[in-house]
Amino acid sequence: MSLRCGIVGLPNVGKSSLFNALSDAGAESENFPFCTIDPNVGVVPVPDKRLDNLAEIVQPKSKVPTSVEFVDIAGLVKGASEGKGKGNAFLSHIREVDLIVHVVRCFDDPNVIHVEGSINPARDIRIIEDELVFKDLVSVEKREENLKKEAKSGDKKIISQYETVKRLREHLEQGNSARTFTDDPEEKKAYRELFLLSDKPVLYACNVSEEDLDGGNKLVEQVREIAAENDDEVVTFCAKIEEEIAELDEEERAMFLEELGVESAGLDRLIQAAYKELGLITFFTAGPKEVRAWTVRKGAKAPEAAGVIHSDFEHGFIRAETVSYETYAELGSEKAIKDAGKMRQEGKDYVVQDGDVMLFRFNV
Repeated sequence: MSLRCGIVGLPNVGKSSLFNALSDAGAESENFPFCTIDPNVGVVPVPDKRLDNLAEIVQPKSKVPTSVEFVDIAGLVKGASEGKGKGNAFLSHIREVDLIVHVVRCFDDPNVIHVEGSINPARDIRIIEDELVFKDLVSVEKREENLKKEAKSGDKKIISQYETVKRLREHLEQGNSARTFTDDPEEKKAYRELFLLSDKPVLYACNVSEEDLDGGNKLVEQVREIAAENDDEVVTFCAKIEEEIAELDEEERAMFLEELGVESAGLDRLIQAAYKELGLITFFTAGPKEVRAWTVRKGAKAPEAAGVIHSDFEHGFIRAETVSYETYAELGSEKAIKDAGKMRQEGKDYVVQDGDVMLFRFNV
């Protein structure tokens, strides 16, 4: 499963700096608006101590983490939905992501230009959200117009879709995002194909100074209050520090984080929050050739997890030999697990749990 996160925000809030730290891809980062025009893309391995521990136990030929794809989308400005600041091109990139990582500037520095002239997280968030909603309104209005014509046929299904889209348009006109409109799957079918920008889940990433990295500040609290309205996740990071951390090896990184008084790097916390926002979990496969991490949605059943590895595994699924990571780490080997009777035989209805170590049996 490929997870694609789009990093958005106003110009000069730390998007490209965060991207550099996350992907080590060297995205250009300068102190002026629209430095980034084409989206930079970086595939980032997901750090997971469980995978490292399994590799130490099994001693495979290779260790393969699961990954997240980050897209550094250029800074949006007020009027982007009308094309200002190359807004139309930038907004189209957002349509292709699974999760919006909204970077918000929560530090004051007179040497770093702010496109609005002052530091105000609530205002900055509103600017971005408004542009997404305005862009969605264009798509929804066209959809409503087409459905209105089709509804003249008397088709009850079309009429129902028309009424839904009409209410959605009114909802957007009030400045509300599409994701706060409805949770009804049937109603969502009326506009699902539009891939609305404001319908995507959001994770807020607050860029703070080094001094506020541990406890945050009043600006971060503004973001938390806004995020709480939709149960969104909030992560704090310091872009400058994250770029420094990215250049260190594992041992140096641990020492540096300890000196800063934080438990984990922004990358780790950001990915964990992204997983939580999208309802994702990790399972593992472990053998002499390879120990590997895989991603599935929470609630996925065993055949679906098998299909993440290969479609043939899902179609020919027989059973899954399963053990929790905790049990594997405690007993120390597959043989010890089987001797202790801890290896479970799970069928098609088994719901995969985070940290499961699985071996799939299937017919070709």
